[in-house]
Amino acid sequence: MTDRASARAAKSALSHRLAADPGVVGVGLARRASGYVVKVDLADAHAAERVPGDVDGVRVVTEVVGVVRPL
Repeated sequence: MTDRASARAAKSALSHRLAADPGVVGVGLARRASGYVVKVDLADAHAAERVPGDVDGVRVVTEVVGVVRPL
């Protein structure tokens, strides 16, 4: 079970790594039955190829949410 502090550290590392990737529209934390995971929101499915499955032992999940635009 991944605790919140470990997930936050992994989120920070992954956010820096993916900051310049135009296919990544958001990085956050999500709670699952197995504890916390890092959740990466993507503009399209092709961006998922560039996202690792885990960071420092913390599971990373992806979801295609589309392009995010300001209102």
